[in-house]
Amino acid sequence: MAGLKTVRGILKLLRLPYWLMTGGLSLLTFLALKPTTNFETLLLVFFSMAFISSAGFSINDFFDKDGDALVKPNRPIPAGEISPKTAVYVSVILFLLGFIQAFLINRLCFLIIFIDSILLVVYSAFIKRRSGFVANVLVGGLVGTAFLYGEAAAAGMITKASLSLYPVSLGSIGGNILRDILSLEGDCRVGYPTLPRKLGVEKSAKIAAILFVACAVLAPLPYFLNVFSEKYLIFMLVWCLTIIYGSIRLLKTHLSREDVRKSERMLTMSMILLPLALIVEVIL
Repeated sequence: MAGLKTVRGILKLLRLPYWLMTGGLSLLTFLALKPTTNFETLLLVFFSMAFISSAGFSINDFFDKDGDALVKPNRPIPAGEISPKTAVYVSVILFLLGFIQAFLINRLCFLIIFIDSILLVVYSAFIKRRSGFVANVLVGGLVGTAFLYGEAAAAGMITKASLSLYPVSLGSIGGNILRDILSLEGDCRVGYPTLPRKLGVEKSAKIAAILFVACAVLAPLPYFLNVFSEKYLIFMLVWCLTIIYGSIRLLKTHLSREDVRKSERMLTMSMILLPLALIVEVIL
């Protein structure tokens, strides 16, 4: 039973659903830019980025163990499913596996993965406790590196193709701010210096809305730069309209927690249109 409990804790530590966002976006970018390749490379692209993201979650849980004990007791460390030392071991192993896989693709992929890993550790150990907004920007920016990584794997370089996709990370930054609003009570108890703690809910929501609108304006950029076709543009236009509508909802005065929750849920669910757009580019 103890062994099963540990396995369950490690699986929770990995945050497996996020593999679809990190490894999945890298893989879809790779396929959209280089539709013919071997199966081994596809596996390396997906799992190298996925392992690095899980390594980041693992080390973050280690540094957050005291705060999680107060506000997130179901996390694997405060729940007693794994020890803090186990979280560190898992993180180190996953970082190493990610490094090896990235190196097998090419040196640029290794460099991207290595920089991402350093930033993930710095975020968990220092930035999260010193500046909530900088933490939001860093995490959102790291999501955007999935596009850069996909092109680096496909072409061995970074060009306008993946750079034109990178502004999507602005939406991720806005989403992080909204989640900070929703977790405001817990963050106050732990002492995290998030944007809502410093500026309040309404001002923070307005900043998130501005970032979402910027994301919506820039999301069609790959089409206008002749990177992707009209098929991509159709999905992006639907997404942009959804983002703008959700952003307008955030600009209302006397914004309630439930208003933020509904907007965050809608904007998060609309993110599915981005991978769908890339899938259409791959298969049609």
